[in-house]
Amino acid sequence: MRNLLILFFIFFFYWSFSQEPAPKTPRVGLVLSGGGAKGLAHVGVLKTLDSLGVRVDYVAGTSMGAVVGGLYASGYTGKQIDSIISATNFDLLISDDVPRKSKTFYERKNAEKYALSLPFNNFKIHLPSSISRGQNVFNLLSKLTLNVSAIENFSKLPIPFYCIATNMQTGQEVVLERGNLAQAIAASSALPTLYQPVRLDNKVLMDGGIVNNYPVRGLESKNLDIIIGVDVQDELLEIKDLESVSNILMQINNFREVKDMTGKVDLTDVYIKPDVSDYSIVSFKNGIKIIQKGQIAALPHAEALKKIAKAQNFIKIQPSISNFDEIKINNISISGLKKYTSSYVKGKLRFRSGETISFDDFSKGVNNLVATNNFDSFLYKFLPTNQGYNFSAKVEEAKNTTFIKFGVHYDQLYKSAALINLTKKQLLLKNDVLSLDIILGDNTRYNFDYYIDKGFYWSVGFNSKYIGFNNLTDPAGLINEDVYPEIDKIQMNFREFTHQFFVETLIKKDLAIKIGVELKDLKITTNDNAFLTVFDTPEYKFEDGGFYSIFGSLKIDTIDNKFFPTSGFLFEGDFKLYVASSDLRSDFNEFSIVKSQISKAFKIADKLSMNIGVEGGFKVGNSDSKALHFGLGGYGVNYFNNYSTFYGYDYFSLNGNSFVKIDSTIDYEFINKHHFNFSANFANIGDDIFLNNKWIDSPSYGGYSVGYGLETIFGPIELKYNWSSESNNSVFFVNVGYCF
Repeated sequence: MRNLLILFFIFFFYWSFSQEPAPKTPRVGLVLSGGGAKGLAHVGVLKTLDSLGVRVDYVAGTSMGAVVGGLYASGYTGKQIDSIISATNFDLLISDDVPRKSKTFYERKNAEKYALSLPFNNFKIHLPSSISRGQNVFNLLSKLTLNVSAIENFSKLPIPFYCIATNMQTGQEVVLERGNLAQAIAASSALPTLYQPVRLDNKVLMDGGIVNNYPVRGLESKNLDIIIGVDVQDELLEIKDLESVSNILMQINNFREVKDMTGKVDLTDVYIKPDVSDYSIVSFKNGIKIIQKGQIAALPHAEALKKIAKAQNFIKIQPSISNFDEIKINNISISGLKKYTSSYVKGKLRFRSGETISFDDFSKGVNNLVATNNFDSFLYKFLPTNQGYNFSAKVEEAKNTTFIKFGVHYDQLYKSAALINLTKKQLLLKNDVLSLDIILGDNTRYNFDYYIDKGFYWSVGFNSKYIGFNNLTDPAGLINEDVYPEIDKIQMNFREFTHQFFVETLIKKDLAIKIGVELKDLKITTNDNAFLTVFDTPEYKFEDGGFYSIFGSLKIDTIDNKFFPTSGFLFEGDFKLYVASSDLRSDFNEFSIVKSQISKAFKIADKLSMNIGVEGGFKVGNSDSKALHFGLGGYGVNYFNNYSTFYGYDYFSLNGNSFVKIDSTIDYEFINKHHFNFSANFANIGDDIFLNNKWIDSPSYGGYSVGYGLETIFGPIELKYNWSSESNNSVFFVNVGYCF
């Protein structure tokens, strides 16, 4: 027995030591550099790695490398990230453009009037910290990483991950390995001047590319055998390219990046360098081509990658990632509030605890809050529970409450104009706004607003404005052409002060009711020689006095774009009761004016949309004041009183105490922000057309327009050629900038 045991142990040890050790499965690390839009090439490399079966065991990234790498680490494939990029509108994402529907009526007015807004404190103009808050980017990242929102240690992600940010106070590198993944990625990719810094853990963080744009050295401690690196950084420019200021500044930055790369390539076993020299950091519109550049750059390394995949013998099991079309929010907590209350924030977000909402509605709620411009930052995270998520947000209230705003405009009525605005928030109350427009140019004007915003309660406002212009115009709205047929044009001198006090409430976000009182001081004169010859007077006054009225209005507005609408509905209904007058007439009688407008915008096809509208109004009671009658004609101005656009006719050409108009516009956005459109409108206008049923007759007037429009930061630039079906006359209108 003893001999048998000895033989057994001899055989066991001999067998054990005679076997070759099992081959080690190589662990692979992946490092992705920063580079803005050029970093989209990372996606092409990831698609190649996936197709060859390479398993990545650790991901490190900076800036755009952090964005792509973070999504890959959270479970997305290269192909899925490609699909996400293809479906993303980077213009909207980068601009942080809050949808018009998410803005209050007050904020919509601001967005459609001012081209530039700058902080103004202690009588000094300050530059903003960034072009964009980065809120749209963060919203998208939060949605895409919701499946891993419970993971605070990034080493526990489907693929372990870290990214690099820069501490803007110390200039030191910050390695982000814990926390909320969306917040970490946002901090690492906060490109200076484009996005504002991200505040995390009492640090002010920005783009990690400032200090470490190729974070390979951090992978040395991660027990890896092979490191694959993708580098989209710029090379040093040639002498022939150093002829512009921008290229010289780029070269200065390249010096640092090239120096920082010393020794890093040697740490990279498979070094992939896509040729993205033809693109800039903001070339997102070329995303498909840049992704292809990544695939092309990976091809020469295919054999090496295949060997790695073979040694790993890995079959990737794709984790399930939900679309998160709906999300249940259990509890809501808001921190960082000083001036505003938690109920105010929750009211703007427009979702409640225990409510299940679509992620689109959630994003709209965030946009509602951001659109107030009362907060510089709104970072949040979702914490999973057994049923749904707890929502935790940290806000940073806006420090600046005073702003200087600017705008420019040209049209053929007001002519050239420059707008300077002073806006002061929280002057007397936490929720009040004071705004003063001074308009300088060919015709000086002003507009003053004071508004106490109580949201869905009754808000209080006061408005005072002055309009003045001198214009050679059709006298149809002022005199009887049958009596004075020889007067074709007159030089109109128009001056008007309007003062309103009103209360306003929102039934829903897009529905507002307003009631108030108004004083309108109106003066219309002429010094036109042809006119004075007829009346034998040095100056003739058409109007000179005040009108006192009580008014009410109802407005529903879901239009997505005021100037080039593609969707939405608009209804405006106005009623004014004129109760007194201080004008030249001694026999004033009360009268009222009712008018309404309805329009609907919709898409016919991609890039092709249509807008159809109906407008009408009438006067009730007797009044000799033709200046308050309805007038049609012209285009491209901020109309006043009861005047409206009408294609084919010059300003104020058509007049009456009642009218009905129908119009339609077909718009084709043939290039992004470039529009070609065709419009047609028809109208019946005159005295008492609703009493004598003339409003249902065939249209008495018609006009057409073909035009080109361009969306710019200063507002639309529009060129329109108009003609009339009755007069055979044509009119050319030019509109530049927002109307004010």
